[in-house]
Amino acid sequence: MDHRLKKNNQFAYIYKKGERVHTDNFTLFVVKSRFECYKIGFSISKKLGKANKRNKLKRRMREIAKRIDIPSFCNYVVLAKEKATELDFETLKEELTKLFKKYEKKKNS
Repeated sequence: MDHRLKKNNQFAYIYKKGERVHTDNFTLFVVKSRFECYKIGFSISKKLGKANKRNKLKRRMREIAKRIDIPSFCNYVVLAKEKATELDFETLKEELTKLFKKYEKKKNS
């Protein structure tokens, strides 16, 4: 199953209506969905570097999203901040895991 958000209007809707959770290197936007499977998109600004850096970060983030436990019934957009391109794979994995746990904690309280 393909879990990616692809259309610009999907991203715009999540930015407008979504809840936000922050860490040092990422911002997570979340909107509830009526479908069981989650959809996730990654947003990386051109300010963060040239295309090869941005694509490398996006590939890593996609791979991490496959490996970690992401809650269902939601759509997500992960927005990368400035220093995210400098992180290694393990640090990225820890940071994204922390981001989703922070959202779960916020949702449950």
